[in-house]
Amino acid sequence: MAIAKFKVVSMGKISGTSTETESKELAKLNIKADFVPARPASEDDMIAVAKDADVIMGGGRFLTRRVMESLPKLRAIVTYSVGFDGVDVDAATDNGIIIVNNPARAWCVEEVSNHAMALLLACAKKLTMLNDAVKRGRWQDSRKIMPPMASIHGQTLGIIGCGDIGRAVARKADCFGLTLVGTDPYVDKSAAVDCGIKLMSMRDLLRRSDFISVHTPLERETYHLVGEVEFKLMKPTAYFINTSRGSVVDEPALIMALQQGLIAGAGLDVFEKEPVDPDNPLLKMENVITLPHSASYSDAALEVQPVNPAQEVGRILSGHWPKNPVNPKVKPKVALAK
Repeated sequence: MAIAKFKVVSMGKISGTSTETESKELAKLNIKADFVPARPASEDDMIAVAKDADVIMGGGRFLTRRVMESLPKLRAIVTYSVGFDGVDVDAATDNGIIIVNNPARAWCVEEVSNHAMALLLACAKKLTMLNDAVKRGRWQDSRKIMPPMASIHGQTLGIIGCGDIGRAVARKADCFGLTLVGTDPYVDKSAAVDCGIKLMSMRDLLRRSDFISVHTPLERETYHLVGEVEFKLMKPTAYFINTSRGSVVDEPALIMALQQGLIAGAGLDVFEKEPVDPDNPLLKMENVITLPHSASYSDAALEVQPVNPAQEVGRILSGHWPKNPVNPKVKPKVALAK
């Protein structure tokens, strides 16, 4: 009997368009697939390239209800990233399409947690401001930049979102003598406690913390989770760190908070609009560190990034449920074994 051959559209992978790893993983299951790299510029482009696809690997803003309703053969969308905020999950569920993400623990939990700690340390010690002063020949001015500067040890770090990355940040922050508090309505309490995190309400965390680091996925309930009300609860000496998704934060409210001195500064790896607009006020603020959504990036992380998504595709195409479905209540187009 001839082995069925599947079509997989691959897009949105940080490490480029090569699908050698994906092909090898599917070959282990004796699954043959044609991989079609794609960089769609519109919904129509997405429909054209994926009209007969079995699986789409990647994310993006064109995975809309209209697109999914136009792809009757599509079984699943498997992201290369932890986030799946570009995918209309409700539309996928309505159309029998399984959405699967790539959990941080599979490829980037250490990278992102290291990145968050690097931003915290850089903000606390004003590294970018002092670096700029020295390079501009303003050595003496650096003495005016330093104060106020609190110690890192003995301060309190508030972690919003205590999943795999948030807990990894907690373990690393503990080495610097930080007191750890967190908020997360879904985390297993014992898992947080094991990492030294004292769970509390969002309001209490905001009022108490000297540093606040965000590690929650972007979903309907977390859109603009941190806004004007939240910034007004923070200490004027507090630093805000975000390595999750830009729209978890109300960016105009963040800009206002920084302009009015409601908080001391910020370390940002993500923005509501990416690439960030060159006239964004955040780029002009000396007390804000801005990075290009690079927290997960390292040679080692990129090497393993496609492995788990490819294995999930293999499970689906071989008739089994994936391990990390975002919409587990979906009724799949093809029956799957548990």
